[in-house]
Amino acid sequence: MKIVQTSNAPAAIGPYSQGVAVNNLFYSSGQIPLTPDGIMVEGDIQAQTHQVFQNLQAVLEAAGASLETVVKATVFIKNMDEFAQLNEVYAEYFKNHKPARSTVEVVRLPKDALVEIEVVALVK
Repeated sequence: MKIVQTSNAPAAIGPYSQGVAVNNLFYSSGQIPLTPDGIMVEGDIQAQTHQVFQNLQAVLEAAGASLETVVKATVFIKNMDEFAQLNEVYAEYFKNHKPARSTVEVVRLPKDALVEIEVVALVK
C-alpha cells in the first residue's frame, strides 16, 4: 500500500491522506474546491467543480494515474438543482472516457463546499 501525497493539491483537513494506491488501483479521498494553499474557491458550482478537478488531476498524477484511468467517480453535491451545471464541467474532463459514476445530494459538505468528488483509478 502506498500513501499518495502531493503539494499540488490541498492537504487533508483531517486524519486521512489525499489517496491510497493498492496494487494497481488508486483510491482518492474526496476533493473539495480548496486551492493547494487551502483557500476555498468562491463562486458557483461550475467554478468549484473546476477546482475539484484540478485537485483530482494532481493526486491522480502523484499516484501514477490520470483522469483517463478513472473507473469510478462518486460525486457529492449540495443542491441537485445544480446537477446540469455540474455535468457541463464534468463533461469537459471526461470527454470520450466515461467512468461509472454515482451522484448523491447531501445536506452539507466540509468547509460548506458545493461539491466533492472522489475517484477510483487504475495505476499505470
